[in-house]
Amino acid sequence: MSSATGYVGLTRAIFEKQLILLRRYWINTTMMLVGFYLFFAVIFFGGQAAAGPAFDGTLDGLVVGFFLFLAVTAAYFDVAGNVMREAQWGTLEQLFMSPFGIGRVLLAKTLFNVVFSTTIAMALLAIMLLTTDRTLTVDPLTIVPLVLVTILPAIGLGFLFAGLSLLYKRIENVQQLLQFAFIGLIAAPGALDSSTLLVVPFSLGSDLLYRAMVDGVPLWSMPGLELAALALNGVAYLLAGFAVFHLLVRRARRLGVMGHY
Repeated sequence: MSSATGYVGLTRAIFEKQLILLRRYWINTTMMLVGFYLFFAVIFFGGQAAAGPAFDGTLDGLVVGFFLFLAVTAAYFDVAGNVMREAQWGTLEQLFMSPFGIGRVLLAKTLFNVVFSTTIAMALLAIMLLTTDRTLTVDPLTIVPLVLVTILPAIGLGFLFAGLSLLYKRIENVQQLLQFAFIGLIAAPGALDSSTLLVVPFSLGSDLLYRAMVDGVPLWSMPGLELAALALNGVAYLLAGFAVFHLLVRRARRLGVMGHY
């Protein structure tokens, strides 16, 4: 069996496993979706009650920002959660002994997480538009690539915190606090200068996504330099997070605390 064929088989097996876990723990999956929607509903109806008609002027930005927040949060927690579950189940070390190695296995898991996170965000976007009775430009050829690249830093951060959890175990509260940083970065484009916008995660993607969905700007009409900067930003955070994860895993193995919870 060739390496490419074997990796295709590995990817298929991981996708099947992840889908089986989603079906088996369907209540948890459903409550996650309901929780995301209720969070949005509280903001939407609470904002309407507090600000009245003035709230409508910010509604498009709220929907776009919350849509991206859903995708970012789902990607982040999926990556961190998957690695921590493997450690808790005692199967993480087995992945190191796999013929494919830990890197390829986690790459296949990351691919599933990206697809799953984007699918969840798109589904909840449709529900949010129905709830708010707003009309935005939803061009999959523009929206999907922008979301996929924008959430790459979240995956890198997910690997980083997964590695930290192997060393320090119970750090869920720290992970939860990171969501507030996500909100700030997604809402920050108007408050940041152009150089800072290119460096921090999520902000440039949030700005481009707003232009695409509110102003109707297609992907091919966006500045090439900004798209290149978005891709470079996402890949840099992803690779940095993955590299730090490997360093933390090696340290956890040296200390003998890989499977201790």
